[in-house]
Amino acid sequence: MASSSLQLLRLLPAVLLLLAPAADSLACTSQKLKNSGVYATCLDLPALAATLHFSYNASNSSATIAFVAAPPGGQDGWVSWALNPAGATMLGSQALIAFLDAGAVTVKTYNVSTYELKESPIAFETWDRTADFNSADGTMRIYAGIKVPVGNAANLNQVWQVGPKVTDGVPQKHAMGTDNMNAKAMLNLVSGESKSGGGGSSTKKKNIHGILNAVSWGIMFPIGAIIARYVRVFPSADPVWFYLHAFCQTSAYAIGVAGWGTGMKLGSESKGFQYTGHRNIGIALFAVATVQIFALFLRPKKDHKYRFYWNIYHHSLGYAILVLGILNVFKGLNILQPDNKWKSAYIILISVLGGVAVVLELVTWIVVLKRKKSGEPTKPYDGYNNGQRRQQPLAI
Repeated sequence: MASSSLQLLRLLPAVLLLLAPAADSLACTSQKLKNSGVYATCLDLPALAATLHFSYNASNSSATIAFVAAPPGGQDGWVSWALNPAGATMLGSQALIAFLDAGAVTVKTYNVSTYELKESPIAFETWDRTADFNSADGTMRIYAGIKVPVGNAANLNQVWQVGPKVTDGVPQKHAMGTDNMNAKAMLNLVSGESKSGGGGSSTKKKNIHGILNAVSWGIMFPIGAIIARYVRVFPSADPVWFYLHAFCQTSAYAIGVAGWGTGMKLGSESKGFQYTGHRNIGIALFAVATVQIFALFLRPKKDHKYRFYWNIYHHSLGYAILVLGILNVFKGLNILQPDNKWKSAYIILISVLGGVAVVLELVTWIVVLKRKKSGEPTKPYDGYNNGQRRQQPLAI
């Protein structure tokens, strides 16, 4: 037994020497690339054993890059390297994807606005795009020149990925392992550094935008609507319910305006792509909410002939804001892709508010039916109007 162990120890240095070239073959300094003298810097990226070689020309804000990674499907797989002007995610990225097409490895451009990949122009100018496959180490390489935004070369979100296969010229879904999910980093072309995580100031702005809008349209506005519809049925809650409703809705609008402003700013900084559905709903939501705010100043007295029409206007716009706000929060979560716990927390919160609304709906009906049976008025108190306390028909 001791003799066998001794023999293994003697063989260990030789084994390590044999393994060292294989382990080092994917290190950027040992890789043999065509026109390797062009690249002044190389980086071993922190995930998927990928590497990036590049040279940066500050005079015209352009870079010559070579991206190297091993697709899990060998020559039948695909590799991708991308810059994302909006954050450290694959959605929104301006990608170069290489794969075997018609018998030759080629590289194509993709504006990754959805998970259904379709070849399309990207926001960055590129040239000399080529690709090849190295059967010796199983890597696929992307070569290209790329124009980067002036002033942003030191603060770029890069993301990269590998996939197992391509079907009918369309790269198929990649794995969702830890390595795949961590394939992102901040890239500084000026200093030649890369920091794991990525995101930068644009991601912080997106987080702020998401939080503001989730709190305003997704939480405060539904609470205000619940107060207006159900709490006012109780005489003891008058006029407190009215002021709580007004506070929730005006606060939601103020916070929502700030969120809308950050969204417009993000859109102006992200040339070349946009989340059309989320953007259009956001604009519609802001417009409807602005019109709704004027309801506070346009509200007729309770006995005015136009009060009936004002009620229709106020309630219709309110429900429209409620639906659009919650819908756009979920669209924003799909774009931002936070940890699952945040989406789950919002789903739980909305479910709780929905459950409360259902219970209060039942209570409201019970109160109304009891009042009707006893001959009492079924009209709830409706706050103050020009200093006069009043009642309004219960909108069931």
